[in-house]
Amino acid sequence: MARDATIPDVLPGPGDPPLRVLFCGINPGLVSAATGHHFARPGNRFWPALHGAGFTPRRLRPDEQHLLPTLGLGITNIVPRATARADELSGAELVAGGQQFQELVRTWQPAAVGIVGITAYRVAFASPRAAIGRQPDWGPVLVWALPNPSGLNAHWSLAAMVDEFARFKLAVTAAPEHA
Repeated sequence: MARDATIPDVLPGPGDPPLRVLFCGINPGLVSAATGHHFARPGNRFWPALHGAGFTPRRLRPDEQHLLPTLGLGITNIVPRATARADELSGAELVAGGQQFQELVRTWQPAAVGIVGITAYRVAFASPRAAIGRQPDWGPVLVWALPNPSGLNAHWSLAAMVDEFARFKLAVTAAPEHA
């Protein structure tokens, strides 16, 4: 059963370049849990936004997530367990997941993190007034809150989402210490 299942993070292996950008979802959806691929539900706009912003040379499919580390990119989630909707997660789960995510960032030391889902970001990182965009850095790590790419997030068009992902990419590449 996909509910409450977990999926592995996408992180560099031997021979991959260092982790440059770590994307962090809220938690896996049921389709992701069933397939083992992040952002796998049809209608999820993560993969088109990633490509549209220039993070990938072409639009990857969820089953091609293994190619991300070759580009210096990775994916994880704040909460590892799968649910049908992110609103099924408790505040305590998000806070605990945020702490675990920060530990993962300390271990892997990416130049930047892109956290998709502003509502979850606010809870997980005790930033109730945070808005989409750059957040206070975590030491040398650039932190950016991105819109949730779920098809359930009708507040953001794909074009607007691509623009925000592109602003993040520009910030990552513009800062010499984050290049």
